[in-house]
Amino acid sequence: MKSNPPCIDLKLDGSIARITFNNPATRNALTWPMYEELKRICDAIANTPEIRVAIFRGAGDKAFVSGSDIQQFVDLQKDEAYEVAVDAIFHPLQHLPIPTIALIEGLAVGSGLLIATACDFRISVDDARFGIPIAKTLGNCLSPSNLSWIAYHLGVPMVKRMLLSAELIKAPELLSSGYLYQTTSPDAITEVTEVLASKLAALAPITQKASKLTLARLMESNLPDCTELMRETYNSVDFKEGVNAFLKGRPPQWLGK
Repeated sequence: MKSNPPCIDLKLDGSIARITFNNPATRNALTWPMYEELKRICDAIANTPEIRVAIFRGAGDKAFVSGSDIQQFVDLQKDEAYEVAVDAIFHPLQHLPIPTIALIEGLAVGSGLLIATACDFRISVDDARFGIPIAKTLGNCLSPSNLSWIAYHLGVPMVKRMLLSAELIKAPELLSSGYLYQTTSPDAITEVTEVLASKLAALAPITQKASKLTLARLMESNLPDCTELMRETYNSVDFKEGVNAFLKGRPPQWLGK
């Protein structure tokens, strides 16, 4: 049986938009066309006043999003261009003028963590895990914008655990820190999410818009220029080694070059 190509599904249900990352064969890893589709969907939602809440989830129960499709890094040629492009993709999600909810089952890692953090509320199953283990896998880096965003939401010590030690953090710890709105069982997560969505959809939309976009602008103010650090990382021998090792299923050999 021929599998369906990776995609992002959008379903409009009254005042609620339901967005599903649909690439279960790779635990919903995002291809570049999926990133572009995410931007198009967010732009469309932002221009549809009837939509009051958006719910994001992954297909299946193994992952919300497990990161980027690594195959697309093989031919990456332009230094830090990938991070700059990803910034442009995530900006419309971070600035959606309506409340957003991430429904998380399994893994939310790499881009999956960034997307979940771009949402206003996160509800996960009890055994979900979160992180950005790029120091263990690819040897790439994050842009200042994305790093600032997750540091605001998770705190610098937690982000250092994720980035410097490649640690995956379990849901209970992120619930106690306030990053997660709620944790629940797989059987109950859809219902719990719907209750929150209905609550949010009944509140004053202009107040919600002003509140979340003001916070977004505060988080993005005074960002430093770290172009040289991103360029060094993406031009490094280690990054090329990380990509090749990942695709061949072997541990990378880091050289610090």
